[in-house]
Amino acid sequence: MNASSTMTEQAVGETIPALTAHAVSVSLPTWSANVGYEEGEEWVVSKMKTGYPRFFINKSIQRFAEAIVKRHGIPGEKAMLVPSRAVANRCLAFIQSQNASLESSKFRILDFVPDPTKFKTDSSTNVLPRVTAVIYPEQCFPAAKTFWQHSGDGISSRRAEYCHKAFLEGTLVERGHAEDSLRMYKGPKRYQKHPSADLKETIGGKSNGDINGTGDGQEHIQFVEERFGRNLDVARSNNAKTAVRRRIAGSLTANVEPEAALDLPPDEGRKRNVEGFSEDDVYLYSCGMSAIYNSHRSMMKAKGQMKSIEFGFPYIDTLKVLEKFGPGCLFYGHGESSDLDDLEKRLENGERYLALFCEFPGNPLLKSPDLQRIRRLADKYDFGVVIDETIGNFLNVHVLPYADVVVTSLTKIFSGDSNVMGGAAILNPKGKYYDLLKQTWQHEYEDNYWPEDAIFLERNSRDFVSRIDRINDNAEVICDTLRQHPRIKQVNYPKYSHTRPFYDACRTPTGGYGGLLSCTFYSLPEAISFYDNLDTEKGPSLGTNFTLASPFVILAHYNELDWAESYGAERNLVRFSVGLEEAGELVGKFTKALAAMEQVKV
Repeated sequence: MNASSTMTEQAVGETIPALTAHAVSVSLPTWSANVGYEEGEEWVVSKMKTGYPRFFINKSIQRFAEAIVKRHGIPGEKAMLVPSRAVANRCLAFIQSQNASLESSKFRILDFVPDPTKFKTDSSTNVLPRVTAVIYPEQCFPAAKTFWQHSGDGISSRRAEYCHKAFLEGTLVERGHAEDSLRMYKGPKRYQKHPSADLKETIGGKSNGDINGTGDGQEHIQFVEERFGRNLDVARSNNAKTAVRRRIAGSLTANVEPEAALDLPPDEGRKRNVEGFSEDDVYLYSCGMSAIYNSHRSMMKAKGQMKSIEFGFPYIDTLKVLEKFGPGCLFYGHGESSDLDDLEKRLENGERYLALFCEFPGNPLLKSPDLQRIRRLADKYDFGVVIDETIGNFLNVHVLPYADVVVTSLTKIFSGDSNVMGGAAILNPKGKYYDLLKQTWQHEYEDNYWPEDAIFLERNSRDFVSRIDRINDNAEVICDTLRQHPRIKQVNYPKYSHTRPFYDACRTPTGGYGGLLSCTFYSLPEAISFYDNLDTEKGPSLGTNFTLASPFVILAHYNELDWAESYGAERNLVRFSVGLEEAGELVGKFTKALAAMEQVKV
């Protein structure tokens, strides 16, 4: 297929937002562009400057990996870059499990750490560059990419840029070289600038996983945004992380600088209403899927290897994690009360499970599970409950009392700016497994969240509270516009779902129904016409401050469309993440797309 010469087609592959190096979304402005991407067609793939970070390895990460292989590898090898040795071990184990016929000597792990002879001890404004590379035969790339996508535990593009620069300058070196440098560090004692104890531990492999926080660093290395005065001093990244955790905990709603945020008393008006809950129960991850993957992994560490339950049609990777990184999964794709009836019978007959995973509400069908009944079953039959609140968000819904762990993607509406990834896992202090999970997290959790990403996330989220009401209102307006049109087959939105009573049972006193909705059409040509003529940003992701549309089922389930349709996710579904635009402007854009659709002959 060849691209046309229209202005819309020329936008294929551009970053969303435009001219954003670390953009989370990419422009796929026509239905054919989405299909072309899935088919790997050159006219789409060759133009892509970026992509959703777990599905498309950012080009800055690709360049860094290639540089490492060029210096430390041999022809026919590739590298997957991760933030720590522990993650690398898991990555390598998964790759090898999918390529069991290959000898273990074909794989290796290389740690890259600061050269101790080139780092000062008196700097407090930079961080220690560090990255770990899993080196593998290039034929194993599909397995490596699967781990990258499903676990969410790869490095971020900002970390890659920073560490790649240090690598090229010779200040980030392979661990063996760093150890040799440390041993050879000579000269009169009064002239030596010894590395700090933290740096020695980093080189020696004894770090507790928090070496990426602020600390000693090379004096002239700065983050790109810091150099140009567009961001906070990196020394404030730990404060930024604390401010982010406080916002997630609901104890910080003011739009203030990180330092001021630490001095403010808790905001009881918005705090999650669970006795004993605090920011110490919030754990930051590199993205939402990392929070889900590591919650599942940690629960298996705590409770043993058991099957889990996926309840409701899920975002693609959650189900894949449960299926591929453990003993398996019992899948209830419809998420109906009849499914809970079946589950209850299984439990009564002695079947036991690790945990039930669900979204509240689901993506893209926006159905809400019966959390009250799920909680009762969990308490009676001894399984955990992990709830993904990304779509609802805690300002609209209060799900923590029903969960042992709440997970969320901070990439989405919490950030809103579509330029940074992030995720969180939140433990319920009143949950049955709290003490066990807290102890497990103490041993298993690594703070691998890159400081510059934390700075962006903190800055973006300062007005999180003030944005939600407007987004809720705009989404309802668009929902009503679509529902009133006779050629729209179905609109999916929590307010109009038959599962609304379950949503309302968890809705906060001031909460709305969120900014995500989807609709289906009576024919595929009508869906294509509507999508192609809709004048909004169009690409993957959601929760952006601007309206973003996507033919979600085509993009997420292209190789399993019949399977998705069997659970109600039709291939002509279009999903909308509604933003902060003026409501009348949005209605006008949707009305024009509907008018264009009316011209389609069916």
